Amino acid sequence: MSNFFKNKRVWITGASSGIGEALALAFAESGAQLILSSRNEVEINRVSAACSKAGASAVIVQPFDLERHDIIPAIVESILKKVGKVDILINNGGISQRSLAKETSLEVDKKLMAVNYFGTVALTKALLPNMLMHQLGHIVTVTSLTGKFGSPYRSSYAAAKHALHGFFDSLRAEMHDAHIKVTLICPGFVRTNVSKNALTGAGEKLGTMDEATDKGMEPERLAHKILHAIEQGKEEVYFGGKEVLGVYLKRFFPHYFSKMLRKAKVR
Repeated sequence: MSNFFKNKRVWITGASSGIGEALALAFAESGAQLILSSRNEVEINRVSAACSKAGASAVIVQPFDLERHDIIPAIVESILKKVGKVDILINNGGISQRSLAKETSLEVDKKLMAVNYFGTVALTKALLPNMLMHQLGHIVTVTSLTGKFGSPYRSSYAAAKHALHGFFDSLRAEMHDAHIKVTLICPGFVRTNVSKNALTGAGEKLGTMDEATDKGMEPERLAHKILHAIEQGKEEVYFGGKEVLGVYLKRFFPHYFSKMLRKAKVR
């Protein structure tokens, strides 16, 4: 196992389940110092205990809600007082959506943007001055293949993920001379509770597992692939099964891909 992440200070949002939990355990096995964040304090403490057993050199639990943009600067200040600097920020927290655009309330659209986009940007901007001061840091944002192409029943989710790509592509160009890296991670279907927790058009939890999600990549396997991409300093990477082909079909055969999406039964 590589020692690349040993004693690195790694802050992970959305760390109480799914991809975030798998990433926390993978970084723990690599000997990293962890800051774990999520809204669910009970679950984040469970993950913290597991990470300590797995080999993390230190674990700090910092619960907060990405939708509460106003409290994020103070939380960052508190964390930096404890650890001095953050080497790697993993922007993983967020929520999904499963509803037709015509049946989705504007409040749901706003919530998806508030959590997935503005919450992520708020945390990144609050931490950025410290990274600039040290002229060092790596900002990793877990978006989705829907950040590269939209698909039915995910209009709000795709919009927020597209927005993240625009922001972080720009930030990467701006931060190059400051030696701050930016990586975008674009998974396809991953076997987590993302669809169960997805919002319907009325803002309620869907409560069921998508068939495609249920057959998706195991989060533990994805986590190790993400760590490898971070160590390699990749700018943007795609993970998944045949759904990854959508990125290239959209780019080179847009009309054909559009016809495919219209016939897609994936929900």
